[in-house]
Amino acid sequence: MSANAQELERERMYFRRLLELGRAGEIAPLLDHALGLIVDVTAARIAYIELHHDSPVSPNFWRAHGCSPADLATIRASVSRGIIQATIATGATVETPSAKADPRFSTLGSVQLHAIDAVLCAPIGSPPLGVIYLQGQRGGESFREQDREWLELFANQLALVAERLRAAPLDREHFDHTAEVRTKFKVTGLIGRSQALANVLHEASCMAPREIGILITGPTGTGKSALARAIHDNSKRAGGPFVAINCGAIPANLAESELFGAERGAHSTATQRTTGKVGAARGGTLFLDEVGELPYETQNTLLQFLQERTYYPLGSSQPVAVDVRVIAATNVDLAERVKQNTFRKDLFYRLNIVTMEMPSIAERREDIAMLVIHFAREACERHELPPIEVSRAAIQAVEDESWPGQIRELANRVESGVVRAATEGAALRPQHLFPERQLPPEDDVLEYREATRRFQRRYIIDTLTDTDWNVSEAMRRLGLSRAQLYNLIQAFDLKRPK
Repeated sequence: MSANAQELERERMYFRRLLELGRAGEIAPLLDHALGLIVDVTAARIAYIELHHDSPVSPNFWRAHGCSPADLATIRASVSRGIIQATIATGATVETPSAKADPRFSTLGSVQLHAIDAVLCAPIGSPPLGVIYLQGQRGGESFREQDREWLELFANQLALVAERLRAAPLDREHFDHTAEVRTKFKVTGLIGRSQALANVLHEASCMAPREIGILITGPTGTGKSALARAIHDNSKRAGGPFVAINCGAIPANLAESELFGAERGAHSTATQRTTGKVGAARGGTLFLDEVGELPYETQNTLLQFLQERTYYPLGSSQPVAVDVRVIAATNVDLAERVKQNTFRKDLFYRLNIVTMEMPSIAERREDIAMLVIHFAREACERHELPPIEVSRAAIQAVEDESWPGQIRELANRVESGVVRAATEGAALRPQHLFPERQLPPEDDVLEYREATRRFQRRYIIDTLTDTDWNVSEAMRRLGLSRAQLYNLIQAFDLKRPK
């Protein structure tokens, strides 16, 4: 068979398989089939699809072919966000024989760090419902014009299927990674549908019915208290009290009486007998938030209670027995505190029976749009305001930030933004969220240059946050010189959080 005949037969095969593509009913097999098809015809080393269901700026579903977990993380967190943002913003295919040598992308540190060469990225539908991203050809060659034509044809065909999938009411359950666990685990304070959140909810659902101590770790503001409450609400103690105490907010000289109560006259402020938080939690759950800040002297008393389940109120000689489940939380490294002799080793082991780590907002990027909408709705109810629309640009602006204060900082920012927007009778827009900044005019679709700039800013902030603003380490990860990094920090007006 001649080369022309082989090419013709290959095209016929491709069109036949494109028609078959629309017959798939379920999202996962459909995308697996789709990715396998485009890899076959373009010889791409990596192929990636993401679709947007509810939010035009945050992907709800993604699939990859030929990717290890590390490769997929690289595509989703670095290269893909820059090139994919450009594709969605312009609604046009982005093509480059070498991203690391392309002036449009060469300033992206991640492109240089991962030495990305040939890339093809096509939008699915108009306006884009998602993208198809191809990276590298086997043999190190560039993609051909024929590959681009096939990819765009493929994207057009997939757009028809994607529209149908977006319209199907059951698809929401598929996109929501937490949907299955939420059917058996009541959760009211944790908003999102990411895989990271689903993982921690699944673990919590397994541990909630068991009488076992739990230590919840993670940065301040990630929702550790809400997770503790959910564990209590799904436990055998749900009918009992849930008593929370912030160990970092108790004066050192009152810590013991706050926890275990005191007899009248036991200290200067004990004008009457008090029960204490442990006694108040009888039959339920005691939540020790920021337990790493508990005064060292009180740690010994807490350890004794955990071992014997009895305690002595301050000034009393009579022991009190109490049945209570203890859940603790911390945003510090308790093992390091043990090494520094500021936290008791035996108490650490007693608390650290099962550890659950709340994911940071950086690990839950796909939840940000839902969180913004949820916090906006809450703010309207709290301040008795009419419901407010959240603009696409507002969500994009929020997603561009690193949020070192985590979800708590995001909630506060959205609340203040909603109040500002309500005074104008307008939708929530970037200028309401960030009034201190000189923001560019808002368009329905970001221009390519602005989309790239926003991606760069967020990527640099995330890297600096991950390295605790260690410039040398950030330079290494970003693939930038010290001068380049400092120039970008200045250009983007980045400041280290206090």
